[in-house]
Amino acid sequence: MSTVAVHGPTSWELGVSVDHQYEEEEKEFSIRVSGDLHVGGVMLKLVEQIKVSRDWSDFALWWEQKKCWLLKTHWTLDKYGVQADAKLLFTPQHKLLRLRLPNMKTVRLKVTFSSVVFKAVSEVCRTINIRHPEELSLLKPSGSAAKKKKKKDIKDQLDEDVLTLDSSLTISGSPASPGLYSKTMTPMYDPVNGTPASATITWFSDSPLTEQNCNILSFSQPNSPPEVLAELYQQRTLIQKAKLNAGWIDSSRSLMEQDVQEDDQLLLRFKYYSFFDLNPKYDAVRLNQLYEQARWAILLEEIDCTEEEMLMFAAIQYHVSKLTLSSGSQEFAPECEIDEIEAALSNLEVAMEGGRVDNFLEDITDIPKLADNLKLFRPKKLTLKSSKTYWFVFKDTSISYFKNKEVAQGEAIEKLNLRGSEIVPDVNVAGKKFGIKLLIPVADGMNEVCLRCENESQYAKWMAACLLASKGRTMADSSYRPEVHKILSFLKMKNRNATPQSISDPESMDIQPECFVSPRYAKKYKTKQLGARIMEAHQNVSQMSLVEAKLHFIQAWQSLPEFGLTYYIVRFKGSKKEDLLGVSYNRLIRIDMATGVPITTWRFANMKQWNVNWETTEVAIEFDQNVSIAFKCLSADCKIVHEYIGGYIFLSTRSKDHNETLDEDLFHKLTGGKE
Repeated sequence: MSTVAVHGPTSWELGVSVDHQYEEEEKEFSIRVSGDLHVGGVMLKLVEQIKVSRDWSDFALWWEQKKCWLLKTHWTLDKYGVQADAKLLFTPQHKLLRLRLPNMKTVRLKVTFSSVVFKAVSEVCRTINIRHPEELSLLKPSGSAAKKKKKKDIKDQLDEDVLTLDSSLTISGSPASPGLYSKTMTPMYDPVNGTPASATITWFSDSPLTEQNCNILSFSQPNSPPEVLAELYQQRTLIQKAKLNAGWIDSSRSLMEQDVQEDDQLLLRFKYYSFFDLNPKYDAVRLNQLYEQARWAILLEEIDCTEEEMLMFAAIQYHVSKLTLSSGSQEFAPECEIDEIEAALSNLEVAMEGGRVDNFLEDITDIPKLADNLKLFRPKKLTLKSSKTYWFVFKDTSISYFKNKEVAQGEAIEKLNLRGSEIVPDVNVAGKKFGIKLLIPVADGMNEVCLRCENESQYAKWMAACLLASKGRTMADSSYRPEVHKILSFLKMKNRNATPQSISDPESMDIQPECFVSPRYAKKYKTKQLGARIMEAHQNVSQMSLVEAKLHFIQAWQSLPEFGLTYYIVRFKGSKKEDLLGVSYNRLIRIDMATGVPITTWRFANMKQWNVNWETTEVAIEFDQNVSIAFKCLSADCKIVHEYIGGYIFLSTRSKDHNETLDEDLFHKLTGGKE
């Protein structure tokens, strides 16, 4: 028998099912094909056989057994490996998907099921006008939450309003500053008369959205009743939090490849906790959704905070709720955003008149420094009284301390370089405790040193200097003074020593006080007591505008010690027991699973390289000073941990030079590609 007869061109019957988007039953067709027929030819034969006149441009072939799309229409069946036993589905690439937004509202819109999730999220964010989509991703709801929802109908109160967005929804308009902002942004002010655009309608000027639907995206919704909070609340351990992170969708694969079906529900969440260029003028939806994610994280205790901080968050929530109900479309008031050109002209005018513009005409030859008496103690030392007062000098990015002021010109007892360190606040305003924890990287982890300040002013100056030094910047940086003011404003918000005459009647609160705190804190106080404490804390934020209050809430959320930590259960190489790995926007933390105490911290700034052995699913990372670690993730796919590390490193390299132009190939390499 000749070779040509055995391996010559043959044809066979290929079964293809047609998924009509609005029909209940699929129809199957049999097409005579050969291995050298390209995918486009198969689709053409199929459409001719269907004999239905409609737009087929969005349809493509899906291979269920291999879980892959046949999108390269010029490839032949042989090149794809399609044989007679293959079952293909001719289905739309864009399908309806229900997305639960951070504000707990659900939108139904068409999402691409054939492109990688990174691109699908970008399209969703473009539809609802959220800039920097690389900060978000999709999360599958946890199984326990789904079971609980079936047993209890109270959760349905959060799902009763579903906003359906048309698939043709686009964002129109040109940016006010084309050189600085992308075409996907339109300022919230009317370009003609400069007045605030009602409900940010200018963002959706060519869309079928109503003003009410726009409010769902960009305005804060009424707080949920206490019984809804109680039903949603689950006091979770670190291990339970780690298991929840197994639901993140792989950004480098399509939704269909990950068994997501049409009209399924996914959660759209800010994933990487690295927020770039928050601008109230352009980010009404983004800012509101970020505020809502922070609010729910506080209410459901997904992140820990003290009682003092919980009351501060409750006061801001009450203020936001009150202003939203009273001001309506005036959420983003003109005074919150000064026109950039007018501000520049104003500064120029002051300078020409001989005045001094802050942070602009300062003496650049002066080397700023701080010097004062502070208390120092090292918690790991087992002494009865470990704190002692020293004379501290802060210069550049280092802290030196001496026995007293008189010997400050000599050799320091110790010099602490804060570049790459972790700075953690340890503050209790009511107890007059103003502490700064310095976690300084060393070869085997982090060296913890604690400083204690005497008052708020001293704390703000030293804390701001430490924060800048950890990023490699000195007090000469223009952001030092704004950082001091921001810290002082946080301390003021936490201060509950308001005069009794200025405190309003707690019964005048139009919403129950239990709506603004987590159920665990709500049980500690009676309604009147809780209302009085919230109203007392409200005195410190009552003068804020709505957008200012949201920004302060987000900033206070970011200042919490556990902000941005995502947990995984891992086993380190050479260890027989399981540990927790905390991944944050700037570091990795090894945590003892039994006690929850951090063991070792590694900074991304000291990372040399990382890679994954996809066969053994082991992540290996090398740091400076010949430090290397390797671990296997037990609570989730190692791809998720790989995405977190790659995503954070990628996002940390952003600057204003990047703007909206992202290197997607690089992002895919970092978060989804094999090294």
